[in-house]
Amino acid sequence: MTGINSELYLQVEIAHLYMRRHNLAPEQSIEADKEYNILHFLDIGYEQYHLTGSEGVLAEIERIIADQKAAKG
Repeated sequence: MTGINSELYLQVEIAHLYMRRHNLAPEQSIEADKEYNILHFLDIGYEQYHLTGSEGVLAEIERIIADQKAAKG
């Protein structure tokens, strides 16, 4: 796998985990990504996060989303 394919694989895997964990339809997941920039986070953090495993990455994403929600008030 090339670096781009590995990053894409991680993005797809985490998107699916996020959808299942939060019982979201694909459209809702897309809206969440637009609002919280989830997939971009994985793109810029790939080197650091691909070694933590899917659950570790998902936990970090949920923390970042919670921080963004709290900042919005």
